[in-house]
Amino acid sequence: MRFADIIGHTALKEHLVRSVDSGRISHAQLFTGIAGAGTLPLAIAYAQYIHCRNRQNGDSCGVCPACQQIAALEHPDLHFVYPVNKQGKKSGEVVISTAREFTDKWREIIASTGGYFTPQQWFDSLNLGKTLKGMITAKEAEEIIRRLGFKSFESEYKSMIIWLPETMNEEAANKLLKILEEPWGKTIFILVSERPDRLLKTILSRTQEVTVPRLTTEELLPIALQSESDSVKAQNIARLATGDIIELRRLLGQSTDEAREENFGHFCTVMRLSYNDKHLELMNWADEVAALSRERQRGMLTEFSRLLREAFMINAGLSQISYLWGEEADFCKKFAPFIDDKNIEPIVEQIEQATREINQNGNPRIVFTHFALAVSKYIRRR
Repeated sequence: MRFADIIGHTALKEHLVRSVDSGRISHAQLFTGIAGAGTLPLAIAYAQYIHCRNRQNGDSCGVCPACQQIAALEHPDLHFVYPVNKQGKKSGEVVISTAREFTDKWREIIASTGGYFTPQQWFDSLNLGKTLKGMITAKEAEEIIRRLGFKSFESEYKSMIIWLPETMNEEAANKLLKILEEPWGKTIFILVSERPDRLLKTILSRTQEVTVPRLTTEELLPIALQSESDSVKAQNIARLATGDIIELRRLLGQSTDEAREENFGHFCTVMRLSYNDKHLELMNWADEVAALSRERQRGMLTEFSRLLREAFMINAGLSQISYLWGEEADFCKKFAPFIDDKNIEPIVEQIEQATREINQNGNPRIVFTHFALAVSKYIRRR
């Protein structure tokens, strides 16, 4: 994967190229940003530039053996770690990302998406269901130490891309911290995170952050025009994507997001039940979402905040800058009269409180029962 394959981020690419060309490569870097901005593809392109034997014009050549191996995700000196899990795991069984069943899926999803995919799309590809979550375990951290303990095979550097380091458990995070504190020579760690706030502060202090911003509407527009001939509609879709190539593909009908559709369904249900004061049904709703994995619960609450904001914007007469489409737009237009300056803040506060409690491993059945009943007090018929 070359820098030329990465959408946008011209200035950031130039910065990364200069750091390599000048020999100022930090041993531990933290790429932060949403998946749809291209954090993972950018990290891979950066690693490829480091390993390339024939760099030219500010990019890897794409044809040398190192570039070809990285394109196939088979370079012996470029390692990947990512959260995994599996259904039907035996008691005491430990799964790690180097298992063939996971490496094949990893190569497949990167090849099919260009590296632009969400954590949930990855977990869905593993068939984890709604309750199981992917994670990076202490055993995985030990495997990192083992793999990097060898001398490099072909390149000057050994590099390790850790995708979603925030999914590490505490034991794994502490093992990784020791490596970052006492790194091997010519070894580069590239952590790719959507939630750096969930990493140990000591890990954050030992990494150099590379912020990957959302893409601009102008950067997304050419992609939208490839699928949408109507330039006005393409412009609108590029704006609605909010700098997220994954969202752009969804709006263009090139992909689906089952988790997002499910979250929207949960939002519609809880708001309708709240409007009709169906308290017993709200408790049943709470039981249903309590069975989801915590990752899904966090994602659901994030979607709730977004949809409430959009409904409030419509009610405030700012629908022209709304970022809604399809069924979401239809529902929120009808729902908007019930979200105003009197209840938007307390409802959002309930969402934030539920998120904090889920992050602190609170009992989800209690959390969502309280959340549903609290929200019902703020949704009133007009």
